Amino acid sequence: MAGVPERQERKLRASHIVFGLMMLMFATLGYVWFQVNITKLNYEIAREMRTQENLLEEARQLKIEIETLESPRRIETLAKEKLRMSYPVSSQVLLLDD
Repeated sequence: MAGVPERQERKLRASHIVFGLMMLMFATLGYVWFQVNITKLNYEIAREMRTQENLLEEARQLKIEIETLESPRRIETLAKEKLRMSYPVSSQVLLLDD
């Protein structure tokens, strides 16, 4: 730089270096912040996927339980043993006309 004393030129160069280092530091901090947030989101996604798997397994088990509880054989057994029901004899059956 013409006409600028060497001391001012060094100060100007030093301030440019400090400014560049500060910009590099802010860019690095931004990158680190971004990566931390990505990691947090990945953990949340993994947790939600485990929750989904657990709920799907629970739904499957509940369907099996419903099928078991609605089983005609089970209902017949309960009717006979707990309610003391039996099939009607022919004299107990009434046919209705349309």
